[in-house]
Parts: sequence; C-alpha cells; structure tokens
Amino acid sequence: MKIGLFFGSFNPIHIGHLIIANYMANHTDLDKVWLMVSPQNPLKDKNQLIQVYDRLEMAKLAIENCENIAVKDDELKLPKPSYTVDTLVYLQEKYPTTQFVLIMGEDNLQSLPKWKNYEFILKNYEIFVYPRPGVIPSALSQHPNVKITKTPLMEISSSFIRKAILEKKNVQFFVPDKVMEFIESKSLYL
Repeated sequence: MKIGLFFGSFNPIHIGHLIIANYMANHTDLDKVWLMVSPQNPLKDKNQLIQVYDRLEMAKLAIENCENIAVKDDELKLPKPSYTVDTLVYLQEKYPTTQFVLIMGEDNLQSLPKWKNYEFILKNYEIFVYPRPGVIPSALSQHPNVKITKTPLMEISSSFIRKAILEKKNVQFFVPDKVMEFIESKSLYL
C-alpha cells in the first residue's frame, strides 16, 4: 500500500486542499491520501489556530463519501509542536508494510531545509510536490526523491477564507457546505 500524507493545519479545510488530495489520490500512483491534521506546525503562528478538534471535525465533514481519502489524527497523540519526521517514524512503526509519501506545496519544499531532520526525510521518503502560484522552483526539486506533479494551480488559502468570514463575505464554493454549516454553528473565525 502506498499512502500519501498531506499534512496541514486545515484552518479551515477548503476546496483547494480537497482538489490537491483528490488529484494525488486519483492521478498519481498513490493508493490513498491521508489528511494529517497538525495540532501545531512549528513554523506557523499558533495564535491563528482554532481548536484542533474543530479542524479535525471540519476535515472529516469535507471528505465524507470519498473512498480513497481519509482524515487521520495521529499527530494529536504525539508531543507538540508537530515535527513531520517524528510523525513519519511513528507511522512507520504503526504500519510497517506501508510505503508513505509526503505531499507538499512548492513553498514548503523551499522551506524544507528548516525542518527537523530534513535530510532523513529527503533520503527515505518520496515527496510529491504540487505547484504554488508565484513560487520560484527550489533547488530541491531536482532531488531524485522529489516529484513535481501537474496538480491544478490553486491560489486559495485558509487565511483568505478566515479573513472573508471575519469580514462577513460569502465563501460559498470555497469550502464544502457541511464545513460552512459547522463554521457558522460554532461562530468560528469571527
């Protein structure tokens, strides 16, 4: 089994995340994609994050009826902040026969040298990279374990969604209906 790990804060999950996950699950050699909800990315401002269980619930609502995309909460069981290398070691011990592949945007590939034990990740795992608007390709894109995909280019971001909700602007079609209903029911991002 070859599983793509798509890590993210998903704060909130939006159509861009879902298009990327769907592309990776159906247009590459991956068998499944796991959305790995990160409680706290060490490179992001934790004050911007809503409660992790709300983000987890929104991700689950977003992928209802998707047969080859799943939401995983494994990072919630690990020490904070979340380091990808620690999660990979944990998952490899839990699922020893599974081949894991990292899914990341070109912007994250550029910042990969800032990650804990990034050389270990690059040496031992394939990385499927989706393009990001305005990002200059990284020198790492030439690495034999890095595969640049033809995922549709997306300019949507969670910060755009949060700002729009705060400004009481319509975000219909940017997030799945069930996710929007959840956001409204809990008055999130206001």
